[in-house]
Amino acid sequence: MFEMDLEYNKGILFARMSGYLTKNNSSKINNYLVPVILKHKIKYLVYNLFELKKIDERGVQAILNTKCAIKTNKGKIYLCEVSNEVGKSLKHLHIKQTDDEKTALLLMEA
Repeated sequence: MFEMDLEYNKGILFARMSGYLTKNNSSKINNYLVPVILKHKIKYLVYNLFELKKIDERGVQAILNTKCAIKTNKGKIYLCEVSNEVGKSLKHLHIKQTDDEKTALLLMEA
């Protein structure tokens, strides 16, 4: 099971994920989140992965797709509260990581 809770606040889209981001559900990001980012020209995205238990290669690709969409809008993307297991899978994407959403918010405003 995979769930994604979205909140748009102060020009920043927060995407809080829980469960298992795998080939069976990565389309939720590719078919919904990426088009929203592009349509609304969202420049700032913070992924909170605190409750994300596992991610496979398709899930990693979906995260990369959002990174590309944010870059298209000349924005910034951060990951926060990433577990060691999930972090290993995402390391090669070179997305900045923070401890929590508050820190990410401060870095976005800087």
